[in-house]
Amino acid sequence: MKARTLPWTPPQTADVELLPVGKWWDAVSAPTAVADRALELLGDRSGAVIQDDTYGKTYWLIAIGTSTPRSWRLRQVRVLTELADEGTLLGVPPASWRADHRTYWRIPLGPGRYLTDTHHLIRALRQALDDVLGPAPDGRQLCYHCQLPTNEPVPVAIEHSGSVASATVYACPTHTRDYPRDAIAQTAAMRRALHHGRSR
Repeated sequence: MKARTLPWTPPQTADVELLPVGKWWDAVSAPTAVADRALELLGDRSGAVIQDDTYGKTYWLIAIGTSTPRSWRLRQVRVLTELADEGTLLGVPPASWRADHRTYWRIPLGPGRYLTDTHHLIRALRQALDDVLGPAPDGRQLCYHCQLPTNEPVPVAIEHSGSVASATVYACPTHTRDYPRDAIAQTAAMRRALHHGRSR
């Protein structure tokens, strides 16, 4: 039986190469934490996947022209496609790179593992976003860091006080990782919760 020839193979280079999106494939990116869950949901329906640990992003290759950025509208998920007035590049690692590199093929490209069907992918990403980030907040929220409204608010903390009401702190996707985690305040809150539980 003759082996199937792939229409495209990764570059035989010594390092990551920037390749134009829209020539052989388009791509979909998601934060790696969301991608982890989406890959669980996709199972063997996922095509080839590139993971970039430098920026915390994971990329699926999809067929050219099957999606537009507006057709997805998912928090922190981006469709990379060729635009009319500018090109878009994606860093593609050599075919042999695995998890011992910062950018690597999490699911190597091969026969039956090339492009991911967007219908399966969009369903898996919707579920993964709810599982990992929780339900989408209603409407726009202000980012705690840049104080600008964002259409993709990510809850980064819930501030508890003595009153019944508590405030949720939001960040835009750019500043989500920058939210300060106050270890002393978290420890004090856990102590109060334990003490409150014992006194009942």
